[in-house]
Amino acid sequence: MMKQLIQQIFIGYYSIKIRTIAIISATRAAKIAFVLFCKPTKSNPNNEPPAIFRMGETLVFKLNQTQIYGWIWRPSSSNGKRILVVHGFNSYCYKFNNYIEQLQHRGFEVLAFDAPAHGLSGGKSINALLYHDMILKINELYGPLYGIMAHSLGGLAASLAAEKMHLLEKLVLIAPATETNTAIHHFFNRLQLPNSLKTKFEEVLVHQAQNPMSYFSISRAIHQIRANTLWLHDIDDPICPFPDASKVQKLNLAHVTFFETKGLGHSNIYKDENVAHRIVSFF
Repeated sequence: MMKQLIQQIFIGYYSIKIRTIAIISATRAAKIAFVLFCKPTKSNPNNEPPAIFRMGETLVFKLNQTQIYGWIWRPSSSNGKRILVVHGFNSYCYKFNNYIEQLQHRGFEVLAFDAPAHGLSGGKSINALLYHDMILKINELYGPLYGIMAHSLGGLAASLAAEKMHLLEKLVLIAPATETNTAIHHFFNRLQLPNSLKTKFEEVLVHQAQNPMSYFSISRAIHQIRANTLWLHDIDDPICPFPDASKVQKLNLAHVTFFETKGLGHSNIYKDENVAHRIVSFF
C-alpha cells in the first residue's frame, strides 16, 4: 500500500511539472519526459541472492563508462553452448534463478547481466538501444552466444541485437515490448500528458537514438533475425499488449513459433512452470 502511494505521488508530481513546463516550452517538457521514460524506479534487489548466484563466477565490464555486473555459470559437463538471460524494465537477474539452474543442469553455460540502472549495475537510465549495445558487447566479450532468452524491454533490445548476431541460433521472447509507440502511449496515459506533446517527445527520442521511430519495433526487426524464435505472450498482458504481438503472429513466419497463455499477465508469465518447461525444451 505504501509503495503504491509513493508511486502515485511520484507520478502526480512529474505529471504536473511536465504539463506546467510544456506551457512555456514543449521541447523542454519533452526532454524531461524522455528522461523520466528511460529512468527505472528502484530495481535493486532488496533480498539475499538466490543460492545459484553464490555459485556463479562474477563478471564485470564497462559500457560507456558504466559498470555492468553479471555472472557466468559453467556446468560440470558442458555442451559448449552459451545462453544469455536478459531481464526486463524495473527488474534484475535474481528473478531468473530457476532458468539458470535448469539450463546449467542441461549442460549449457549461462550468462546473466543486470542492465544499466538495474540490479547491481551502475547508471541512471536505460533504453532499448543502450540495452542492445550491452547485449552486443556481451556477445563480443563472452560469445558467441548460442541463444538468448529475454523478457519485456529486454525482448525488444534482444531483437535489435539479434539482427546483427548471425551466429545466434535460438531466441526466446517472453512478453516482449513489441512496439515502442505502444510503450510511449501507455507512458503518456499514465502521466496524463497531453497528446500535443507526443510529437516533440518522439523528436527527442529520434535525436537521441539517431534512428527513426520505426526502427524500435520487433515487427520490423523480426524479418531480419535468422535465429529460430520462440515467442511467448499472455493475451491479458496489460503492459505489452497482445494485439501488438498478434500482428507478428499473423505473418506466419517460418522461423517464429508462438505460444499463448491466459491469466499470467506480464510480470508472472516467465514464472509459470509450463512456460519455463517450453523455454528450456526449446533450447
